Amino acid sequence: MPNGLIHDDSLRLHPDGLALSLTIPWYRSLWLSSVTSLALTIDGDEISDEDIRFELDGVSYTLDEIPEQSETLWFLQQHPLLVVRRAVPVALGESHDVTLVGQLRLPYMQIAPGTDAGPGMYVPNFVRDVRTLTVTDRDAAAPALVSEVPPPPPATEEDPFALGLTLYSASAEFRAGWYDFDGLLDRVAELGIGPGIEIVASQVVPTYPVVSDEFVRTWRAAFDRHGFDESSFGANLDMGRRRDRDMTPDEEFEFSELMFHGARKLGFPLVRIQSAKPELLRRLLPIAEDLELKLAYEIHAPMGPNSEPIMKVRETYAELDSPLLGFVADFSSTMHSMSPTLLRGVQRAGLDDEALDRLQAIWATDATMQERQQEFIGYLKSRDFDPGRLGSFAHLAFNMHGHVAPEEWADIMPQILHVHAKFYDIDENGQEPAIDYPELVRVFVEGGYRGYWSSEWEGHAFAELGEVDPLVLVRRQHDLIRAAMRSLQPTSA
Repeated sequence: MPNGLIHDDSLRLHPDGLALSLTIPWYRSLWLSSVTSLALTIDGDEISDEDIRFELDGVSYTLDEIPEQSETLWFLQQHPLLVVRRAVPVALGESHDVTLVGQLRLPYMQIAPGTDAGPGMYVPNFVRDVRTLTVTDRDAAAPALVSEVPPPPPATEEDPFALGLTLYSASAEFRAGWYDFDGLLDRVAELGIGPGIEIVASQVVPTYPVVSDEFVRTWRAAFDRHGFDESSFGANLDMGRRRDRDMTPDEEFEFSELMFHGARKLGFPLVRIQSAKPELLRRLLPIAEDLELKLAYEIHAPMGPNSEPIMKVRETYAELDSPLLGFVADFSSTMHSMSPTLLRGVQRAGLDDEALDRLQAIWATDATMQERQQEFIGYLKSRDFDPGRLGSFAHLAFNMHGHVAPEEWADIMPQILHVHAKFYDIDENGQEPAIDYPELVRVFVEGGYRGYWSSEWEGHAFAELGEVDPLVLVRRQHDLIRAAMRSLQPTSA
């Protein structure tokens, strides 16, 4: 999805002067306190902070009030207004040059914890929008979607895995408002995807981290209509929700407990957890036992099952010795090359062929994620290329693409409770060009895994909105997985 705060239909009429309809430049809802800075220029004139206010859900904030809004959620589908005071309001049909520079910090992606009760360091997202916009009074129309897709072959009792998806796969389209929640599930059913449905709570629950009774009713009605199954509830831990400090241990527990209860209300058997701190897990295990929830820590790029941080989690699990504890295997960890979708994205941001080659060469080394990031950033600076032009890509290129051997999943197979069948592309041959799916299927079949493979298209992090239909890609990935599973059935019988 475009890493932008504004889009072609953002410039709006307003009696005070003008307004910019904003889109959150991320694929999950964030606390308003996550917005670190905003700087606006109109027709070459820098707009004073005193002439700008941020309007969200009927409440107006000055820019210097935003850092304190750690209890205010900017929900993924909300489009707040950046209102600008001008002597003469803009008129419908006028065009204006707009530059909006913003910085966010991602409160659940902690790089380092705070010291001396201060705030930690978090992955940043830099946004620089430079556009000529025409004043409008309405949102752009959503495009027509492909509907003539052949139905999938029926599941059989011999299939070792059940298939489904995480709704995260349609992040960009959901963010843009092309679907409401019901419409998204209707589209999933129309394409024959399922039956497993996984959610990231911070993305689809408007009252996150609380699951409201109203959302439960909407959820139940859709599931009854389509015969879906709940597979995994993705829970973030927003350690950097406040700008002045990290969450305390008690706040971590209370935040997690809230989401556990929400997962149970929706009928999920499993929660994907973001923290495996021993003390936190000790406190949460009794809650999980009461609610009959399994807790699965996600192993995600750049780590693998035998990475040092994961070995510490495995040691914690051995100490706690609970059958409720396990892992989510995310196939971003086991890529043999960088995804073409990512490479196209950074190319659009200005990288030339030499820089693309250097990026891929650095990625393929065995250095740590941080070392590879810093080497690449140093290379960009040596060529007078501002890394900020890549937004968060300079970091995500390394922490979203790992190159651990697929065979390593076998080392923890009995503890794998759920699979994120991560993918970025499906090529003309029906294969994922950067991830060896037939090999992963073999490893998991031979390892005895019998659970959900939840398709997770993450190309939205790098692709343009509307570049592809991600749910059609999910269907094609399901075809790939089914073919790989069934090719092994004669030899595994």
